Amino acid sequence: MRLRHWTLIVCAVSLLSALIAAAQQRQTRDPQSSFEPRSGPGQGQKYLQRFVGAWDVTKTFYPRSGQPSVAKGDCVQTMINDNRFLKSDFTFHSESGDTTGLGLIGFESDTGKFTSVWVDSRQTRMSMRQSDDKFDGREIHLVGKTLGDDKTARTSHTISRIEDDNNKITHKQFTPAPDGKDRLVMELLMTRKSK
Repeated sequence: MRLRHWTLIVCAVSLLSALIAAAQQRQTRDPQSSFEPRSGPGQGQKYLQRFVGAWDVTKTFYPRSGQPSVAKGDCVQTMINDNRFLKSDFTFHSESGDTTGLGLIGFESDTGKFTSVWVDSRQTRMSMRQSDDKFDGREIHLVGKTLGDDKTARTSHTISRIEDDNNKITHKQFTPAPDGKDRLVMELLMTRKSK
């Protein structure tokens, strides 16, 4: 009976030692975790996952005067970095040639906010946007942000939502009009391509 009791104690101590060693090894393999802890996908990433796929795109730009201009395009959206960020690759077609664009958007679970970056082949400026309020679970609100003290930066905000059983995305971008109301500047209507 004593031998069995000692065997159980030795097994328990061995198991505990192995668990402690494994935890220390994980910490040693990722020393950055003590400064920058890992975070996993959350509620916002689940929403972004619905955007994944291939899309037909209609972009409408509304100038201050004159008729709106319309461009057709395509977009492929994928989740990257272990499903933490949505990457959007756009190509818009026109008589003057194709324009490409790349968007990245992520969600920070601790703040409940989205942050996005946009670059395209029309300009050398990067567009950065971030939520002002926590995600409501239905749509993404982003406000244009600038780095530094650029007083000439244009202010704008966008609202994005996915509808129609995950087959339609709308992105609407607004700027303040002289009367203080929102003016629709650009709208993307995205329809999921059939498989």
